Amino acid sequence: MAVLKTMPDASVHCCVSSPPYFGLRDYVHPGQIGLEKTPEQYIEHLVDVFRQVRRVLRKDGTLWLVLGDSYNGFNGNRGRSKSYQAHTDEAIPSLPKKNGLTVKSLGNKQLLGIPWRVALALQADGWILRQDIIWKKPNPMPSSVTDRCTTAHEYIFLFSKYKRYHFDIEAMKEPATSEDGTNGKRTRRSVWTIPTRPFKDAHFATFPPDLVRPCILAGCPKGGVVLDPFGGSGTTGQVALEEGRKAVVIEINPAYKKLIMARIKGISRSNAVKQAKPVARR
Repeated sequence: MAVLKTMPDASVHCCVSSPPYFGLRDYVHPGQIGLEKTPEQYIEHLVDVFRQVRRVLRKDGTLWLVLGDSYNGFNGNRGRSKSYQAHTDEAIPSLPKKNGLTVKSLGNKQLLGIPWRVALALQADGWILRQDIIWKKPNPMPSSVTDRCTTAHEYIFLFSKYKRYHFDIEAMKEPATSEDGTNGKRTRRSVWTIPTRPFKDAHFATFPPDLVRPCILAGCPKGGVVLDPFGGSGTTGQVALEEGRKAVVIEINPAYKKLIMARIKGISRSNAVKQAKPVARR
């Protein structure tokens, strides 16, 4: 948040970001978002962050927000996770034993609806909610649950500051085959089938470059600036540079700096990367 506040107004063409999901990961860093006591607190913090994002966006700018959901449960019963990432110190949240339900007013096992709660809160704060896009994962994480389906999707929400905004629909068209077998391209549909891809040194929540690319192609002209206020392992920055854009990547955890630099190594230095000193997000 502090870094965003230093950025000038209307200096960014588009923002593509995936904030930490509610209650799923402990990034072992003061000021992190995602381990608030309630969904309401989590949403409030995200609204504050994206209010600053809206300020730094140009009038024709867009926000592409990737979010997954969480379930209500006795999360504290699982204790502390030992599944740390060697390079980033991430773990499943550390909670006291018998910590109780994440949301006390809801029963155990309830889906919290976090993505839509956030989307509607941003809409109420002044954003124009243009579309919900489904990221369909053909290779989702395996699940041991026996009383519901395996989750194989997440949401991408497209927001704009104003009714008219930059959107290069030609640049993001997808391959298509007509009835006569002719190959061509069509306007991209609102369900994107994109496999997850591991990044060997990155954290749990890396999203694939192919998910970011259409957002950047449509939302940012060549030579423009793409912002990611939750930089993580640097996927947005990498794709922005590959596509001839500039990147502003902000990340709270100093451990990710090496990951981000590793991802952009070898990409043309003619595309400047603006690096911000890690600070608390709140």
